[in-house]
Amino acid sequence: MVRHRWSILLSATLAAAAVFGEHWGRAELLAVPIELQAELLAKVAAYDRNMSSRAGARVQVLLVTNAADAESARFATRMQLALQSISQIGGLPHEERIAPFTSAADLAQQCRARHLAIIIVGPGLGDRIIDIRDALDGVDVLTVASVPDYVQQGVVLGFDVVSGKPKLLVHLPRARRQNVDLRAEVLKLMRVLE
Repeated sequence: MVRHRWSILLSATLAAAAVFGEHWGRAELLAVPIELQAELLAKVAAYDRNMSSRAGARVQVLLVTNAADAESARFATRMQLALQSISQIGGLPHEERIAPFTSAADLAQQCRARHLAIIIVGPGLGDRIIDIRDALDGVDVLTVASVPDYVQQGVVLGFDVVSGKPKLLVHLPRARRQNVDLRAEVLKLMRVLE
């Protein structure tokens, strides 16, 4: 039943990606439209066994932008609106905030101080992903990439089209290091990077 629902959603994602796929600066491709990324994120978060303990009563989401990149800011605004149209993330109410990237250390400090449950890294931050990954090592947070290549560099979750089919991506070692524990039934539907 779960597999059938995911299959339908991912098929719709593929069709939409073919029609609405977007290019962003520096050849960073968003393979899956923003609104569908938001829907998929909300659903995947429900399969993270640690989401409710990480989030508490409300899922705090931080959308990180590159302040020098207008496309990065545009992505964050659209993703924030897309998430606000969804009643729950992982079965919980949620709140989103947009902030420019200042440093990886500051991002890790914000994560701890504000009890962030999810950090979404938008386009324009490709040269910062390794620093972000290293700073969040051992921090209890689900990181999400709008750009598929960011997952290969250590962001936990992302979205792509693989062999003409939409695919959720997960960096499993990084998920473990950030206390993200996805259930087997959703992992079966993902491309798992080891």
